[in-house]
Amino acid sequence: MTLGRYICGNWQRASSHEWLVTNGLGGFASGTVAGANTRRYHGFLLASLKPPVERTLLVAKVDLSVEYLGKHTELSANEFEGGTVDPLGLVHVESFAVREGIPTWRFAVADALLEQQIFMAPGANTSYLSLQLLRASAPLRAAFRPFVTYRDYHGQGRGARPFQLQAAGGGCTVQAHDGARPYRLSISEGEFTAASTWYWNFFHRAEAERGLDALEDLWMPGTFSTPLAPGQPVFLVATAEQAPPAAGAEVLDSLRLRSQRLIAALPKTAPRWIQTLARASDQFIVQRGDKSAGTVSIIAGYPWFADWGRDAMIALPGLATALGRYDIAAGILKTYAGFVDRGMLPNRFPDGGEPPEYNTADATLWLFHALRDYLEVKRDPALVNDLFPTLLQIVHAHADGTRFGIQVDPSDGLLRAGEPGSQLTWMDAKCGDQVFTPRIGKAVEINALWLNALDLTMRLAGYLRNSVEQNFCQSLLTQASASFGRFWNAESACLFDVIDVNGGTGHDASLRPNQILAVSLPYCALPSQQMRAVVDACARELLTSHGLRSLSPADPAYIGRYAGGPWQRDAAYHQGTVWSWLLGPFARAHFRVYGDARLAQTFIAPIAQHLKSACIGSVSEIFDGDAPHNARGCFAQAWSVAEILRTWAYLERKIPTP
Repeated sequence: MTLGRYICGNWQRASSHEWLVTNGLGGFASGTVAGANTRRYHGFLLASLKPPVERTLLVAKVDLSVEYLGKHTELSANEFEGGTVDPLGLVHVESFAVREGIPTWRFAVADALLEQQIFMAPGANTSYLSLQLLRASAPLRAAFRPFVTYRDYHGQGRGARPFQLQAAGGGCTVQAHDGARPYRLSISEGEFTAASTWYWNFFHRAEAERGLDALEDLWMPGTFSTPLAPGQPVFLVATAEQAPPAAGAEVLDSLRLRSQRLIAALPKTAPRWIQTLARASDQFIVQRGDKSAGTVSIIAGYPWFADWGRDAMIALPGLATALGRYDIAAGILKTYAGFVDRGMLPNRFPDGGEPPEYNTADATLWLFHALRDYLEVKRDPALVNDLFPTLLQIVHAHADGTRFGIQVDPSDGLLRAGEPGSQLTWMDAKCGDQVFTPRIGKAVEINALWLNALDLTMRLAGYLRNSVEQNFCQSLLTQASASFGRFWNAESACLFDVIDVNGGTGHDASLRPNQILAVSLPYCALPSQQMRAVVDACARELLTSHGLRSLSPADPAYIGRYAGGPWQRDAAYHQGTVWSWLLGPFARAHFRVYGDARLAQTFIAPIAQHLKSACIGSVSEIFDGDAPHNARGCFAQAWSVAEILRTWAYLERKIPTP
């Protein structure tokens, strides 16, 4: 998956292609192919000081230049306020590729060819820049200029600050202020020359497009320089860890081995783009809390999301179970089960480490789906015994009633949820006090998930010979299944999105993709002709090459472009914007009703092309509803990667062998 000069040497194109590496703690490094930072979230070292949160930008970027054949050549790029791009080193980028998960640039300077790679050490807040001379006809010397700061990754650093610098041993230690985490920069071969310089008004164009402040000031503590010999890489290292960093070559070897193991878990028929998704899957699995706690979680998306309950449960099957990472899958299930409160899973863990937020009606129910998917391929009596009391607690809490009006309606057995001012489903956009898709009442996917939760709990109760709870779940399932037909909209030949809206008798007939989950989930209460009608309606009105629209374009409330400031973007978030994770449920539902696995795979195949754009090697969160469906939102989203990867593997197993 290599980009050539057509993209790499053009400012507009190169600055719109991004890359990402992570460390399994919530920390990461990201940037553009051009070398310029276009987001506040771009950086060489974004450390997670309290995994997986308290993400802090320490080293914003490292600029590179070389002296060769008597000439000084800049190989980096920066954009400043007013649109000035200086230097324009991207014109020397011969190619860019993500190789075994590692962003790799090749620079051509006269007859010299250099290769740069950026990566992080797993389990450490440590970033590496490797530079290797592949060919040259004369001596070449390289210089690295780090630009540093110390700020929350959601913010921007403005104005000079009294950073403390200690230079020693070919490197330097930076401390922003008393009490701040010190971090060290060093080079494997070469020297450091201190030269304190402030650079003003770096421009983050992506933030300006989002209607946010877009300027940043950065400090350069000095320059690292080194001669380069062919075939002998030099490593520039930035670390916030107390322990000395591991050798760069050793970290590279471990990352390559890790990549090979992920690929080995796939079917041998997996094409390269699916192998790329398998590598990307590893970026979202993170440690939560201290290493000694042994808890595991999933980052919902880079660059700005932390771990969310809903996203974690939807993504878990594709990121872990489908790749045979059963210990990780079980660990995540146990981690989240430990946070269940009043029968609810947390919706979100705030960035600042505040108590979890429980404003969700579906995250808890997705836990059952993730567990069911796991148990279908892995016999694990210990996990069943461990989690079953939690599952029962959840079922009873929903039957009796819990937060935000979440409760089974005794008149029909369906689950109702929502209160004014709340947003409990995955369509959760809210700006200030404005909830754009409140969906108060009985939402279609919430009840599809509820049926599946009851079905699993009933089966596990039978396995554990708990007849009392088995009968309880059976009675709830029987009533809710019989009532699920209330969602059928005969006039439109599809399902209502919400029935009994706001506790009344009205139904929301908006054509949305939530209904596809009623067909894609294992337990379905619909007759076969209605299942097919649901798939056909979604295909006709919602399907695009990159996902399903969140609202039919025929709806007067449809918004076809996700752009503008926070209010405009939130207003469009679930009013037409395309969601890539829904390609998975759509393809599985299509296979369920039409029985052609090869055909169903073609619905997710266009993602192979997307992997060459936006964030190279990953899948974006959302896309515009209108063509050409530009990528928007997070440039790497867990459930987007997971659902496409999992669905491809599921369908591949369904294709008859010759």
